Amino acid sequence: MAPLEPWEKVLVDSEKFDITVHGQLSCSECHGGQQSADKDTAHTEMVARPSENGETCQSCHPNVVETFGNSLHVTLKGYETAIEARGADFEHPAVQEMFGNHCSSCHTSCGDCHVSQPASVGGGFIEGHVFNETPSMTRNCTACHGSRVGNEYLGKHEDFQADVHFRQGRMTCTDCHSGHEMHGAPADCQECHTGPEAAEFAPADHRYDGLQQPRCETCHAPVTTGTDGIQMHAQHGTELSCQVCHSVAYTSCDGCHVSISEESGNPIFRTEGDYLTFFIGRNPNPTFDRPYSFVPVRHVPISPESYGFYESGLLTDFDASPTWKYATPHNIQLITPQNQTCNSCHGNADIFLTQDKIDLAEFAANMDVYIESIPPLIP
Repeated sequence: MAPLEPWEKVLVDSEKFDITVHGQLSCSECHGGQQSADKDTAHTEMVARPSENGETCQSCHPNVVETFGNSLHVTLKGYETAIEARGADFEHPAVQEMFGNHCSSCHTSCGDCHVSQPASVGGGFIEGHVFNETPSMTRNCTACHGSRVGNEYLGKHEDFQADVHFRQGRMTCTDCHSGHEMHGAPADCQECHTGPEAAEFAPADHRYDGLQQPRCETCHAPVTTGTDGIQMHAQHGTELSCQVCHSVAYTSCDGCHVSISEESGNPIFRTEGDYLTFFIGRNPNPTFDRPYSFVPVRHVPISPESYGFYESGLLTDFDASPTWKYATPHNIQLITPQNQTCNSCHGNADIFLTQDKIDLAEFAANMDVYIESIPPLIP
């Protein structure tokens, strides 16, 4: 996706926009400013991103805005949870400064999905200010989630096909990730369900918190009911996540280090390396909704001094969280190297995260993840 020219970012296509519902509103109803033919006067007190705080959208979309505050896209709670798990104190000024410079830019407003590209990837209208009910997969979703999810799903890694759902079904992100999920499920189910089945659920702390949505079994019910006739499904059941058998190599990254560029003054980051891997490890945190014993694991870009530019030693308990994490790769295939026969997996030490594949400095962090002994060959 080529960067937009400056004039393209702000161009309002009146032929397309004026006939839409939003086009019936005056500019100042959303953007403020002063009504004037003079440019400088008209832009006085103008709000460039009116959906940033949600209030502008709330007058017409109250139900969505009411729950959107729980969305991980807004709260960025996943970042905070991961950093706090390693001992970072969010009351510490250096942590706050680092988070504000390097994490908060991923905060998403309504407009970042429905009318423009996210600011973190350059901004600019998708289609001349026309609001799209369904976000663009490439201009919105993978504009942010591109380096791993987008490249895997669209088949941009050499020698690896695109995900079967895209390659054969031409499915987009929103075919699995519904608007309800993106807008944040209600913290209290009683807001919608007033019957005896109502229960309270706190907003998600990270993407693997709470219910597993989406889940493979929603579309592939015969797998869980045992009616598909596949021995591996009947044998392993919920012991293995679906991706253990149906994903292929995905991106892992080593230590990320953040700083401020001396040349531009902008926040920057660099990783020590990225590479394609496929390793099966133990599920470090099995839950009722994710009971799997074994899952694919991905190395995340973290090191004890990732935030050392701001102050050394901010991650006071680095080993409290694994560096090889539960992963759900977006590169699903029907046939994979590990599922062709039983012994493509059993006895195949190359695909298991064993002790010898873990950096010695990270060994303590991954005690609950590595495989002590691989499953033996089946005679």
